[in-house]
Amino acid sequence: MTAPMFGATTHKKRAVHTAAKPHSKTGAVARTRSTSSSVRYTTAAYHPSSRTSTRVSRVGLRRHVAFSPWTEPNYADSTAGDLVDGEDLMVRRAAVQALGPLNGSIVVTDPQSGRILSIVNQKLAYKSGFQPCSTIKLVAALAGLNEGVIDRESLQVTGHRLNLTDALARSDNSFFANVGNKLGYDRVTHYAKLMGLGEKASTIDEEQAGRWPEQPPAASDGGVGMMTSFGLGILLTPLELADLVSAIANGGTLYTLQHPRSQDEIAQFVPRVRRHLEVAPLIADIKPGMMGAVEFGTARRATFDPNAPIFGKTGTCTDKNSPTHLGWFGSFNEVGTKKIVVVVLLTGANKVSGPVASGVAGAVYKNLEQEDYFGLGTASVSLMSTACCR
Repeated sequence: MTAPMFGATTHKKRAVHTAAKPHSKTGAVARTRSTSSSVRYTTAAYHPSSRTSTRVSRVGLRRHVAFSPWTEPNYADSTAGDLVDGEDLMVRRAAVQALGPLNGSIVVTDPQSGRILSIVNQKLAYKSGFQPCSTIKLVAALAGLNEGVIDRESLQVTGHRLNLTDALARSDNSFFANVGNKLGYDRVTHYAKLMGLGEKASTIDEEQAGRWPEQPPAASDGGVGMMTSFGLGILLTPLELADLVSAIANGGTLYTLQHPRSQDEIAQFVPRVRRHLEVAPLIADIKPGMMGAVEFGTARRATFDPNAPIFGKTGTCTDKNSPTHLGWFGSFNEVGTKKIVVVVLLTGANKVSGPVASGVAGAVYKNLEQEDYFGLGTASVSLMSTACCR
């Protein structure tokens, strides 16, 4: 890897100026048809277990049927078909219990070696990916810092004064849209691909790579700013996000993830380094924002112990390709003798969001702490059933 990766920077720029904030999700607008020939547009609240909702108008008692844009259910058996040979069963049990009946996937890795400790819902994790939503802001932050688009000292004006820590913690869309517009498509692409986006993250045969778009979204759709704030046009897999977060957690080593399938494979495990990213100084600048997300920002549901800090980034959006609503959370801990990365992807409809995903991840960490997995001497009541690991 060459120096332009993250070492040498281009000319530093002053604080990025205000950009129009991309439209946020303000509720789905559904087209409704009445029993008469008239057509109405109303904001519909969708039933979580059905693609349709029925309402009766007070005017003339006409029946309206609103169609949900989402096809995925909120709840499912997310363990069906998983192969657990070689997994860390304590980690898997903690993850399965944290996910409960929600429809989604959890990937847990060791950031110091690239070993996959557990994958809940392997079928979903191996798919070709989903829109990364606001988790793409981690890429934008690292690229913007290295290129001098984000100044470590100055504040950026987005209708109010905001620094990088608050922008990450609160997932400010206009901040990162400005970063993307200043960087441009080519530079964003350069950094994203170096960080593993658009390529397979593991040695798993069934894994499909995500996708990096060959061109930015149209200007009418928000351009590069929508890529770096909402992940528009990008497909990211849970394994790719786990690999990226692992590199942040370990100081810049991007591993090829491996999922050992037997005790012999675990005993003979040898880490595979894909490349080293010179990001250590930049990580020190983004970690306060990732911790802030858990302490006071969009990932507050992940908090369970102030003495066991968690660093993370949420993402919430609708993937129109599926179509499904998405809740992402990529995270790592920094306490005890064992450090792990926990990535949660939830799919479904109105009950799915990044904050909900962060709560699931927080439960994983809590469950493992209760088992003293991190070597803190805090073991309490054992996790209940071993049947959960199927």
